[in-house]
Amino acid sequence: MQLSQQITVSDIILKEGNKLFNFIRKRVNSKLDAEDILQDVYFQLAKISHDINSIERMSAWLFQIARNKITDNYRKKKSLSFSDLDRAGDAEEGTMFFQDFITDEGDLQDDLLTRDNVWQELEEALEELPQEQREVFELHEFQGMSFKEISEKTGVQVNTLLSRKRYATIFLRKKLDHLYQEILDK
Repeated sequence: MQLSQQITVSDIILKEGNKLFNFIRKRVNSKLDAEDILQDVYFQLAKISHDINSIERMSAWLFQIARNKITDNYRKKKSLSFSDLDRAGDAEEGTMFFQDFITDEGDLQDDLLTRDNVWQELEEALEELPQEQREVFELHEFQGMSFKEISEKTGVQVNTLLSRKRYATIFLRKKLDHLYQEILDK
């Protein structure tokens, strides 16, 4: 009687980890995204760890999971983000980005006043949004939740959340465009 060798998650990670990471890295824009996707693949592997020996072609299975996660990553990034505001003069050096004025990196008096002004106008504009749009915008942009997480929390379908976020972003862009133009003119 021949005993079959039990493969562990650690064995698979050691054997396939580098190839898998390189595969993912070639298909995404940043190393951080590649690392996140690799962790998602490992998470999927861990979820089926009790049935690991039932998968005949483990390498093929892992790479298919990686492909799916890469696709999910692109879909997630494709959603309209408030921080993707149109930027005048993108090709020029020194282009300012809207998020630069709402972060706490500078401490010059003018920067602080500008940041306070931006936050105040943003808060006022958010108040004008319908509750459903404001909620998804705040959860996604300020709390960093994915649309899937928001869906699980609220019970609203992801496509509905994407639509609400899109409408909120379009409204906020229009509402804050004058402020953005003032900042660029300084």
